[in-house]
Amino acid sequence: MRHRIAVVGSGPAGLTFARVLHRHGYPVAVLERDPAPDARPPGGTLDLQEGLGQLALDKAGLLAEFQALSRPEGQAMRILDADGTVLRDWRPRPDDRANPEIDRGQLRDLLLGPLDVQWGRGVTQVVPGTRDGALVHFADGRQETFDLVVGADGAWSRIRPAVSSVTPHYTGVTLFETSLDDVDTRHPDLARLVGDGSVAVYGVNRALVAQRNSGGHVKVYAQFRAPLDWHTNLDLADVEAVRSSLLALFDGWAAPVLDLLRHATAFVHRPLYVLPVSHTWTHVLGVTLLGDAAHLMPPLGAGANLAMLEGAELAESIATGPGDLDETVRAFEEQMWARAGRWAKITTAGLERLVSPDPAEALALFDQVQPS
Repeated sequence: MRHRIAVVGSGPAGLTFARVLHRHGYPVAVLERDPAPDARPPGGTLDLQEGLGQLALDKAGLLAEFQALSRPEGQAMRILDADGTVLRDWRPRPDDRANPEIDRGQLRDLLLGPLDVQWGRGVTQVVPGTRDGALVHFADGRQETFDLVVGADGAWSRIRPAVSSVTPHYTGVTLFETSLDDVDTRHPDLARLVGDGSVAVYGVNRALVAQRNSGGHVKVYAQFRAPLDWHTNLDLADVEAVRSSLLALFDGWAAPVLDLLRHATAFVHRPLYVLPVSHTWTHVLGVTLLGDAAHLMPPLGAGANLAMLEGAELAESIATGPGDLDETVRAFEEQMWARAGRWAKITTAGLERLVSPDPAEALALFDQVQPS
């Protein structure tokens, strides 16, 4: 008998989980609160690592399609001083496939493929331990039971309370995301500044990072340390007020660097939250978590990769395992916790060094992790 399985969330974790099950001919309900795939912007670009995200796509039978879509040249990284001096300019070899970039929207469409996602099905609560399984409550008042509900619904997961009372906490770092379109034509100087991949500039407790996406699109991230309520007297919906505030924060930096903010058209406020480094829970029958729902960590290239591999591994274990669903989930959780705990320590320490009182810390970290 096939188990009734649902995954909540159509991000990289949930879709990878569903796609691997689908590859094995195993049915799964994908529940997503968004009314359609394009209901909101998909986000920026992701680097998928060989032993993590790429391995997950291989398990889903999608590695070749990913390689055709990805941008190996996007691995390039340039670091500048605040005065515009180039401190590092690393470029990948032509055959380097360690961490190629792919737009989140392209990855989403690749994973969606033949999946039948139930769009517009927002989940409000999951109650485990009922007679027929885990009971899912939907925003429209309906209910449905499943043998396993997998929460892949991100930082503010509606599924997490079924297994853990822990909630994310503020890191002390705030981020503003903005973007530039058609950069090669409209802003050729900035296109050259960013290059094929990313450019980063580090100052005292602040940083500016710009990252090329496909189609001449560049995402820009302004990061700084501040109290959570730092913006009390700032209207975050006022684009020019936000721009002025950020330009003041980065006052004195090189003009070409500040042009990344001057030419931006909108700003999205994103305070960075995390879960505790070693977040675990007492196993609950019929419910588990993946990705940010389980181990939200600083956005330093690990989260989506881990989430996808977790989804692939859990799906593979369910589809090919001996059949005891609860034992399969227990074993998966133990493996996930150990690996995610190691990455959470790495990324937490990394954030401390990248947005640091000493900008030299960021450069030292780059030298430590970047291949020669």
